[in-house]
Amino acid sequence: MSKKIAGPEIERLVQLLSRLPGLGPRSARKAALALLKRREELLVPLADALAVAVSSIVECPVCGSLDTVSPCTICRDDRRDKSVIVVVEEMGDLWALERAAVINASYHVLGGHLSPLDGIGPERLNIAKLVERTATGDVKEVILALNATVEGQSTAHYLTEQLAPAGVAVSRLAQGVPIGGELDYLDEGTLAAAIKARKRI
Repeated sequence: MSKKIAGPEIERLVQLLSRLPGLGPRSARKAALALLKRREELLVPLADALAVAVSSIVECPVCGSLDTVSPCTICRDDRRDKSVIVVVEEMGDLWALERAAVINASYHVLGGHLSPLDGIGPERLNIAKLVERTATGDVKEVILALNATVEGQSTAHYLTEQLAPAGVAVSRLAQGVPIGGELDYLDEGTLAAAIKARKRI
């Protein structure tokens, strides 16, 4: 049985930090110690930021993204092409596309991907709202910007079936060899996707 080496408050801080993605128990302990050592510089501002986040950040009722206004800033932006919806799994994917500034469309955040083994079915994702949005007749294309994983592909297949009655064009991001990529360093799945997605030149 492991001994308690800190008070319950510190143990709770470590336990909560360890629940964050990418932080195991050891990393959580390091993060907790860094926060406690730099209390005024890190811990107090972080606690304030978390309190503000809890009270002011909401989920957009239209697209499912997170913002301090409802509907979100992107859904309110009249300069965006509302006839195109880019579907992403998580907010991080939306932010990545926005940083790249490659498309000026609207978005839809699913909140994850289908994963029967983990008990994540369609009812746990923001799919019904997407089907509802495409049924209005205002949407011309849905771009599935999902991760190139087995779960992402399964989710894309399911969404394609669900969106078929709306008659909208459904497309997926091209997959394969990245710009600057050398074939020798790519995995078999990436190479297979690149061959299947080849284009005539």
